[in-house]
Parts: sequence; structure tokens; C-alpha cells
Amino acid sequence: MIVNNENAALRQLESISYFRLANYWKVFETDDVTHRLVPGTQLEDVISLYAFDKELRSIIFTAIQDIEVALRTRIIHFFSLAHGAFWFMDATKFNNYSIYQTCLDNIQVELDRSKEEFLQEHFIKYDTPSMPPVWKTLEVVSFGTLSKLYGNMKDVEVKKMVAKSFGLPQYRYMESWMRSITVLRNCCAHHARTWNRRYPAMPQMPQRLPLNWVDVQYVRPMKLYAQLCTLLYLEQSITPNSQIKEKLLRLIDAYPSVSLKQMGFPRDWRQQPLWL
Repeated sequence: MIVNNENAALRQLESISYFRLANYWKVFETDDVTHRLVPGTQLEDVISLYAFDKELRSIIFTAIQDIEVALRTRIIHFFSLAHGAFWFMDATKFNNYSIYQTCLDNIQVELDRSKEEFLQEHFIKYDTPSMPPVWKTLEVVSFGTLSKLYGNMKDVEVKKMVAKSFGLPQYRYMESWMRSITVLRNCCAHHARTWNRRYPAMPQMPQRLPLNWVDVQYVRPMKLYAQLCTLLYLEQSITPNSQIKEKLLRLIDAYPSVSLKQMGFPRDWRQQPLWL
């Protein structure tokens, strides 16, 4: 690797660990045995890719925040209308008792460590039930727990209502997307390499959806492009004036050397209705 400025390189390594940065120069290797790099590879190329990934995670995390808040609100709304204020504490409302109990344990942990004023005020006023109503309690649970609660609920009709509020005609699409977004969120939260990762939790990619969507014929659901499409699709029913798509497009244009193919982008992605 060509290091043009040794002092600048040392300063970078003081802030970015060697093995974190090594994740980004692997794409410049010509083979996995000798780890030789493509001739002419410069440290600046690696730093640039690292910077791209860092900015990408920030945009993704903002989109997931939008989705998480909206999903939390709509799950609370639709399930509470159908099953009351404490449905999340009723084991008969869920398919799998083990998953239900794990979720309930996680909820209790979140309640115990939360410093939210509305929860503290609640516990001063009320002793029973042991947990506050759902519109207070679910405000502090993790996205992963929220995803498991939704997936484990027996009431398919209410699950359909939640999914349709996001423009998804089947609740199983929502379950699949929530699982994949949970994994993506964790990658972003832990500052993990995001741009060219293969994701184990793959979202279902329907051929047709009622809102702006993409041709899924050449989409690889284990790559980031599929994840980005699900985020942008959900954003359409949440924040009509969201700048997420514009920020992604500007970022991609600002780093023309980044391989979109390794991110799973098909050749005609810019012509897809979702990206117009």
C-alpha cells in the first residue's frame, strides 16, 4: 500500500484501529492468501471508503429511527384498539410462549433501567399492574423486542392493519423487513462495516407493491441495496418530506470510486420508480 504522508497515516491510526481499517482494504486485495493489493492502492483510497461507510451508516440510522418511531406508534395504536392497554402481558395473545416470555423479560429490564420521567411518575402513582400500559411501556423497548412481539402475535388481522399502514399488503412482508432492519440497525449501532456486507436476515422482496417500488428480478436480498429499498419504501408512508433518498444519492455521487455492484445495486437502479 502506498502511504503518501506517514504522519497523516499515524494520526488516522490513532483514531481508527488497524483491524477496523483492515476491513476496508480487503476489497483492494488481489487474493486472500498473499493479501497483495491492487497495484497503486493508496491509504487515502482506504480512508475514503471508510468515510463513505461512516456517512452511509449515519443516513441509514436516521431512516431506521423514522421507521422505528412510526412502527412503535402504529403497533401500540392498532393492537391497543383490539386488545386493550396490557395486551403485551397476556400470554394467550401470542403463538410461542418462550418468545413471549423472553420479550416480557426484556421489557422488564428496559423498564427497570429507564429514567424516563413519564415512567417514574407512573410508578409513583400506580402499584398494579406490574407494568404500565402499552403506550408507555413500548416506548422504551428495543427495536428487536418490538419486532419479536409483532411476529409472535396471534391476531393476524391486526398485524395486517399495521402492515397496510406502511403500504405492505401482507403482514409477513412486515415481519421479514423488521427482522432484516433489526440486524442492519445493530450493524449501524456498533459502527460495523455496512456497505458491502452480506446480511443473514434477508427481507422478502415482493414483485409488486402499491407504492413506488423496484424491479426485484436482479436484486440480491442479502446485499445492502435490498435493505435500502425496504427503508426507502417504508419512508414513503412515514415522512413524505424525508430527505433520506436525496442524502443517499448525494453520498453515492460524492464517492464515484465506491463499487455499487458490491453493494448489490443493479445496473438500472437509477431508473427504478423508488429511486426517481
